[in-house]
Amino acid sequence: MTKVAIQGFSGCFHEQAAASFYKKHFDQDIEIVECSTFDGLFKSMGEGKAQAAVMAIENTTSGGLIPNFELLRKYPQKIKGEVYLHIHQNLMALPGQKLEDIREVHTHYMAINQTRVFFESECPWIRMVETEDTAKSAGDIARGGLKGVGAVASSLAAEKYGLEILRPEIETYKENFTRFLVFDESLSVPQELVNKASLCFTLHHVPGSLAHILTILSFYDMNLTRIQSLPIPGKKWQYFFYADIKFDSYKRYTQALSAVRPLLEDLDILGEYVSAI
Repeated sequence: MTKVAIQGFSGCFHEQAAASFYKKHFDQDIEIVECSTFDGLFKSMGEGKAQAAVMAIENTTSGGLIPNFELLRKYPQKIKGEVYLHIHQNLMALPGQKLEDIREVHTHYMAINQTRVFFESECPWIRMVETEDTAKSAGDIARGGLKGVGAVASSLAAEKYGLEILRPEIETYKENFTRFLVFDESLSVPQELVNKASLCFTLHHVPGSLAHILTILSFYDMNLTRIQSLPIPGKKWQYFFYADIKFDSYKRYTQALSAVRPLLEDLDILGEYVSAI
């Protein structure tokens, strides 16, 4: 059974994403290794505590998780896959309670942001309390027998901790997806199946350099699905560029890289894998 490191606690969305990936591709269950930070995912792999890791990288309503882009460059583990998880936020509490009994709800700040409209419009008497993790909030309520206190978390968390869902799917935007990256050094992705790559590159500090690179990628039929810039510490107005590209031909992809390499100051291939969509 593969040990997979996640940021968060059992029952969180990271666990859902990890379980979904390994069930779909390998029809196997996994063992979760809980980590308190995203850094901890990679450290767990480096120390042999986990063989794999799953990490959120962007959300359709909240945008990119900027610190996590830096981790892609910091650690040597390569991206071997991705998962898009439809995020449903649920209001839950100890069994037998009603919505009007709840005076306080505990959850992660992102879950608060994604459900604020529901609480303001349907139950304005409830006080929102920010916590470190959605699933941990559910677990704390169950372990402490806390009446009058609810949590916003996944349906998996409700199932694991024996809580009752008072209101399902209370997220403001129903098309709410999070993209997760999979790191597993035991996975070997056949080259003929690879159709997506994540890159990090830096450019010479001259006018039009980024436009030139993008033009070349377009010429080789590379579909740029995301680009993110982050400052290079200690270098004024210079940036790391993180890019995801999709393609139909691995040969054209390698040709595109060969064409742009001379124009780049540095290029790091963060992973080559199979697109999930």
